[in-house]
This record gives sequence, C-alpha cells and structure tokens, in this order.
Amino acid sequence: MTDETQAEAPAGRDYSKTLYLPQTDFPMRAGLPTREPLLLERWSATDLYGQLRANAAGRPKFVLHDGPPYANGNIHIGTALNKILKDVIVRSMGGLGFDANYVPGWDCHGLPIEWKIEEQYRAKGRNKDDVPVIEFRQECRTFAGHWLDVQRAEFKRLGVTGDWDHPYATMAYPAEAAIAAELIKFSMSGQLYRGSKPVMWSVVEKTALAEAEVEYEEHVSDTIFAAFPMRAGAAADLGDARVVIWTTTPWTMPGNRAVAYSKRVAYGLYRVTEAAEDNWAKVGQTYLLADGLAAGVFESARVAAHERLRDVTPAELAGLTLSHPLAGRGYDFAVPMLDGDHVTDEAGTGFVHTAPGHGREDFEVWMANGRALAERGIETRIPYTVDADGALTKDAPGFEGRRVLTDKGEKGDANKAVMAALQEAGTLVASGRLKHSYPHSWRSKKPVIFRNTPQWFIAMDKAVDSLGDRTLREVALQAIEDTQWVPPQGKNRINGMVGNRPDWVVSRQRAWGVPITVFVKKGTGEVLRDDRVNARIVAAFATEGADAWFTDADGARFLAPDHDPAAYEKVTDVLDVWFDSGSTHAFVLDDPAAFPGLANVVRRRDGGRDTVMYLEGSDQHRGWFQSSLLESAGTRGRAPYDTVLTHGFVLDAKGLKMSKSKGNVVAPQSIIKDSGADILRLWVAASDYTDDLRIGPEIIKTFAETYRKLRNSLRWMLGSLAHRVAGDDVPFAEMPELERFVLHRLLELDGEIREAYRTFDTKRVVALLNGFMTGDLSSFYFDVRKDALYCDPASSVTRRAALQVIDEAFRRVVIWLAPVLAFTAEEAWLDRFPSETGSVHLQTLPETPASWRDDALAARWQKIRRVRRVVTGALEIERAAKRIGASLEAAPTVSIAEPELLTALDGVDFADVCITSAIRIEAGEGPADAFRLDDVKGVAVVPVRAEGRKCARSWRVTPEVGSDPDYPDVTPRDALALREWDAAHPAASAA
Repeated sequence: MTDETQAEAPAGRDYSKTLYLPQTDFPMRAGLPTREPLLLERWSATDLYGQLRANAAGRPKFVLHDGPPYANGNIHIGTALNKILKDVIVRSMGGLGFDANYVPGWDCHGLPIEWKIEEQYRAKGRNKDDVPVIEFRQECRTFAGHWLDVQRAEFKRLGVTGDWDHPYATMAYPAEAAIAAELIKFSMSGQLYRGSKPVMWSVVEKTALAEAEVEYEEHVSDTIFAAFPMRAGAAADLGDARVVIWTTTPWTMPGNRAVAYSKRVAYGLYRVTEAAEDNWAKVGQTYLLADGLAAGVFESARVAAHERLRDVTPAELAGLTLSHPLAGRGYDFAVPMLDGDHVTDEAGTGFVHTAPGHGREDFEVWMANGRALAERGIETRIPYTVDADGALTKDAPGFEGRRVLTDKGEKGDANKAVMAALQEAGTLVASGRLKHSYPHSWRSKKPVIFRNTPQWFIAMDKAVDSLGDRTLREVALQAIEDTQWVPPQGKNRINGMVGNRPDWVVSRQRAWGVPITVFVKKGTGEVLRDDRVNARIVAAFATEGADAWFTDADGARFLAPDHDPAAYEKVTDVLDVWFDSGSTHAFVLDDPAAFPGLANVVRRRDGGRDTVMYLEGSDQHRGWFQSSLLESAGTRGRAPYDTVLTHGFVLDAKGLKMSKSKGNVVAPQSIIKDSGADILRLWVAASDYTDDLRIGPEIIKTFAETYRKLRNSLRWMLGSLAHRVAGDDVPFAEMPELERFVLHRLLELDGEIREAYRTFDTKRVVALLNGFMTGDLSSFYFDVRKDALYCDPASSVTRRAALQVIDEAFRRVVIWLAPVLAFTAEEAWLDRFPSETGSVHLQTLPETPASWRDDALAARWQKIRRVRRVVTGALEIERAAKRIGASLEAAPTVSIAEPELLTALDGVDFADVCITSAIRIEAGEGPADAFRLDDVKGVAVVPVRAEGRKCARSWRVTPEVGSDPDYPDVTPRDALALREWDAAHPAASAA
C-alpha cells in the first residue's frame, strides 16, 4: 500500500475502514502566525521559565550573559538573529543537562537617547541647556523604558525564553550603583587618571568617542605636501633645503610641533631641475625626501625633472631643527626632527607631520621625547588648537574661528584657509584630494576629528598592586588566552585590538549616564581616594540612582563631614556607555547579596564546571567583548566569560548591506507576520553564522519549504502513532533488520547532534536532522513501512516494531528540534503527550541505548539502499512515461555484478524495500539497455509489469490474490489482517 493508491475505492466492501491510516489533529498547514502567540500565552501561564529553573536546580550552570541591546527603537533583523541564536544555544545546553539560564538585559544610557530627547526639544522650540539636568535625565529614562518594553515584546515573539519579568537594565538603580562601584575600583587602584590626550571627537555630538563608537566610511579629504625650511644644525648644502611632509588634514598644521623620520628609511637630497614657471615647487629648490617616494612627490608637484644630489643619513636628520611652514605668522618656534617607529616609506614623503594634539602616534612620539625636548629649550606644552565646536582657537594664530567641521558635520573653511596661508608663505609644494576610509560617528554618521582635550582614562600599561604588579594590558591578553573563542579566529582579532589599543578614554561630556564619581583636589588635581566617601556614593545610587550625583551641587552630601567640599571639584562628566555595559557582569554574574533587586539571576563564575558565554556580532570584538574584558580584567584579574561566540552581519539576498534608501531592508516583524517566527528561527540555525548571512523573500521561501517537509514528517509520525498500543513492544532481538537499522541511525545521530550542540554548530544540527527526516525517514523508512503499517494485521511483529521505532524516533527528533523550532516542536509534543503544564522544553536529550549500535548491519543496509536507488530511478522513468502508475504495478528484474551488493540482499524482502509487488534478483551485468546509475556500479534494472490480480485492499499485484476463499479479492496477508480486524470489530464487519 502506498499513499498514491489510497484515494481509489475498491469494488465491493470498503476496505479503507480496515486500514490503519494516519489519524491526527496536527494540521498540515502550520498557521504559525496564529498558533505561535497561543503557545507564548501557554508558556507564560504555565511559568515555563520557572519550571526550567526548578527542574535544572543542582546541575552545572551554563549562563549566556546577554549583551544588552540599546533601548531606542524596534528590533531589526540583526538583533533578531542575535536573540534567536542565543535562545537556540540556551535551549540546547539545557537539553544537554545544564542549568541553562538566560536573563535579558538592556543598555539604557548614552548619546542616542539624549539625541532623541533633544530632537523633541528642538521641535518644541526648547533649549536643552535651559532644562534642569534631573528633568532631562528623567525624560531620557522614560524614553528608554518605553523602548525596553517594546523590544521585550518583540523578543518574546521570536520565541526566546528567559526571565522577561526580571531583566537587567543599566539604568536600574542597583545597576547604576554597581557601575559606579566598578569605576571606584579603578580609581582606588590608581588605574583611573585625568590626562590630556588627542581623542576622537564628534563636533556634531559635542563629546569624545571611543573606537567602538566609530565606523569607517569613505571620505574625500584635502591633501597637501608642505615644506619645512631649515632652522639650525644643517650642513652647508642642506641650508636651503626643505623637509617635505604630506597630510590629509591641512587644518592640523597650526598644531604642528615636530617632524618625524625613521632610521629604517633611506632618504636623499633632491633638486628640482625643470618645472613650470607658476609651479609651487621652483627650479633650483632642494628637498629632503624618502628615496622610495620621491618620484611620486615630484609627480604630484608637477615637477618635470629632478636630480638626486646625495644620501641624507639618520644622524644628519637627528641634528636638524626646522622652521614651521607658517613661520612669521605666529609660528616662530623651533620644530625638532624626531625618530618615530610609526614612520614608513609606504605613502607620503617618508617624513610625518607631527601635531601631538591631533593624533595618537603624534602624541606618543612627542611625549616620549618630552624630557629631551625640554633640555633643548623647546616648549613641550600641547596646544588646544580646536575647540568642542570644531573651530580653531587662539592657539592657531591667524585662523581663530575657522571651522574644521560645521555643526552639521559638513566640511568647514579651515582647510582652505590654511592652504591659502601656506601658498602665501611659499611653503606649499602640492595639493590634491584623496578618497579614503575615515572614522565617522556611528550615531550621527558624520566625520570625527582628533583633538587634544582633558579626559578621564583607564591606563593600559600601568602596573598596579591589585593585579599582582601587572598591567591591565598584560592581564587582558592572558585572559584572552584563557578563553574559548568560537570561531577560533575571534581570538586573533581581539588579541590584536587589545595589544595595540591606547588607554581607555571613559569620560563623555553628556548628561544621560552614570557619572564619573570622582572628586579632585583643587590646585593639585589629586584624585580623592576615600572608602567612606565611596561607600556613601554607592549607597545613595542604590536607592536613588545616579541622579543623586546631580542633585548635590558641590558634593557635600558625599564629602562631609570628612572633607571640605570647597576644597574639591566634583567631576560632572558621565561614563562611556561601553563602561556601563562592560560592567554588567558585576551585577548579573557576581554575588547577588549586594543587589537584592537582581537576586533571581543565576550568577557565579569560578572557573569550575559552570560556564559563562558571551554571544554577539563580530563587531563587538572592539565593543562589548573588549570593554567587558578590560573592566573585569582591571577589577578581578580575569575575563568575565569562559566562552565567546561571534556571528556575522545580515545582508540582503545579493550580499549588500541593508538600507532604507536601497529598499532592501528585511524586517523580522514582517517575516513573523507572514510566515511565523519558526521560519526565522530555522533560517538562523541553518545558516553559517560565523560568516555574514543573507536573507530575502526567496531565501525565506526556501526555508519555508524545508520547514513544510519537516512538519509533514512530524505529522505523519503523529498520525501513525495514533494506532500504537502502550506496552505492545517487540523485544529488540526480535525486531526486523530494517527497524534495528533505524535504531542504529538514531544512536549515530544522538552522538552527532550532542556534539554539534556542544560545539554550538547549529547549522550541522539542522543539516543532520533535515537529512535524517527527509532522507532516512520520509523518503525511505516511512515509504517502505507504509504497507506494513497500514495493511498488516494488528498482531504483526513488523507493524508493532515499526510503531515502536517511530515512537523512539519521534521522541528524539522532536526534542532535538526543540531548540530550533521552538513552537512547532512544542505543538507536536503536546499533540503526542497532552498535558496542562508539560513542555518539550522541559526535556533533556534522551539517552539512547548503546545496544542499538550495529555497524555491520548499518553497512549492509547502506548497500541495500544503494541498490534500491537504482530500482526507484528506473521506476520513476516508467511512471513519467505512464507505463505504470504506482510502483506496486511493477516487478522489475535487478542484475547485480558486484558480489558485495548481491550478498547484502540475502534474506531481504527486496520487493518490500522497493515497494514493488515482486522483484527478481540475478547475478550479472544485465542487458545493455537496462537502467543504470553512474554512481552505483554493477547494478542494472529492467522494469517489468507485475503479473496477477490487484489486491482490493493493499493494491499489490500478485497471483496470490483470492487464495483465501473468505476474502476472494485480497492477498493472504490482507485476508489475515481482515480476519483479525473483523474479530475485533464484529458490529462494523457485519454492517
């Protein structure tokens, strides 16, 4: 009996009522958009999260610490990917026997929220500066709270299970107290200091930015080659020579204080021998240039011909002092030559314009030479040439008020003014434009500038007692070595970032955030370090939040009675939000005693059997992964995590970045509305998350089709299991070979799926299950056994064993699928095991008996299946040509030349396996025109129609039909089944 024949009605008695056909209320059409919300309501009503926690008590802990999304808008496809992947992993680790807890969290402070409130102010004609800071902060808090609730509902709709009633939020009072306490630890250890360094500054947002807050975009910059005349120390033939630099930021020339060279670069003295009369580089002028770059410089300067006069040694360069290109215009100081490791001859001139207020390397080489410069009588003060608005200051004589960038982040007039002045001074050699990658604020999408400002830093290279006389960089690098990185290349990425990063600038000139809770002694700049003051700060924050800092004008609340408030400056900068989120481990993973409001959270990371995972996008190597690492390394001497997993970004179907302007944005809300969250979950789990992922309508359709096949397999199993009688088992040793082969496959899969889940390889889990359910089960085992399941007598060992195996397969497949298809697995489970409070998600992965393993049997059945593929291939051609209808109309001849394949068929009812009414097996190559498959050598099939009559019940074609006189239109097997059925249903059979 096959599914194709069930629709036909036999003559005479209606035998269809005697068949054990699948019976189930599990619908073929999923209706996920309607059905999933009902399951969410059930999980809430039954407190699934609470049940999970209770069931898992005492097990090893697996805590996936949630990287807090920002509470300022609806979720997008990237956040959906992140949350679904987290849920799949948490559920799977629970299935593996861990107490796998997930507590969602939110990042609530920072500039994006401030901007939204300021936009509202501007729309109403209000000025932020006229609003009391506490009122402004409260509006920010309300805004963040609204979006936290919106996102919580959206995340729950994805099927993510967690402690949604008790999430953590960085703006919660206990959290703000914890963040302040963490900062205080850095202050007390001496790692926190106030310094003046060039930092990335957003003119639009009026604040310093960290590396994690910028993105690199294409930008067109003005470029110049500028000449520095000799001032002192030059040999006679260098007296009129000029050192040439190249820069993409002409506006930084007023801040120039040195020129850097390299001992590793070969330099020469060059003379212009031919050039146009109006050229800036004149005939006879001599320049010092790197040999490898000289030709390119002269080409840019439109010099027709030049000659190299001689080598210029590093010793000569070290003895030179230059004049500023704008000397005589307020820049009459000496410009020293400094050896710098950062100088190369890859681009430019081989000499580097050094403005210590506008670049990290410039600053470092200037500070490294500070003492020597002072001994030479050179002023080492770094000028503040650019203010917070991007305007040049009085420290840039002749250019005060010129804008580097406007308030809107557009190019100002500073470059043009500086270039004009250089041209007038005769020191401009060439100019041009360059399209290159340049840092932009990821919030405003506008270019940033580097400017020297007083900021608060955490030192990377200061050895401190609390770290065993090691530096933060050393501790962090060791912690990276001690952490598992998935995929492994993540380790190299963050290792390079931490190894090369500058000191961590943690101050922001904004209002909405946790303040830098530090007092500074007036006159000395010394940071107050007092445990009593610190305790008062943390206690106030725990009950009132960080607003307590802003309601106290002079700090008397915290300083008195131990210190005179008039003697101290209270810092008003707020913390970098990356410090906020980097501190979340302190109140999510550590001792709950200090934070009763978060006491429900599973904590502890002690290096034992418990595991803490961080899981975010690959951009967080420079963001949350790194800030969390540095914060924990600086306060605890270790990483806050054991395992870090990263995923790629989501692109459109063509591999392009999504944007509203391109119209290629795929919203998770739309997919859920149209197809359901399980389709989205299947896409996440089946994709290679270690790389960028693609999504689009056709991709979603593909996964919807995969889902349909998986669902239909579950539906068929449920329908068949409606006929299973509890306890009507067949001993393993008495089972047919085919059933023992399927059990062997279940044992194999059990190990493979456990390993895939253990290594977070969700793509392999989906591939294994999809292959098993569609290949091993639906298109093979189920097809082969449908005849026995539908038509065999109720007492049949084959039928009973098949139901038993389907039951074992169903239980495992649904539990294996549950982390991925959270809704569908639950629906199928409850259909099979109805319960008021039960759930598939309360199950751990079932143990599979080792006795099911039979490698020899598996090898035999793999050979049988190879031969079967040739038979089914031949019959498909016959059906397509309409020479047969169902495969039961065939009785093919199979020629087998391969001895191993021929031996494998010994004792097997191969007609049953091939779903034919009869089959003939013979040794040999078979006729030339027989059907063959290239990848199955030595097997040939000749299709032949079956002889005999068609059974009115099972549709087999055989001469045996009518052998039983009581049932003259069926086979003997069907007659036996009918006799049993009639005995069990006397009233029905009489009718």
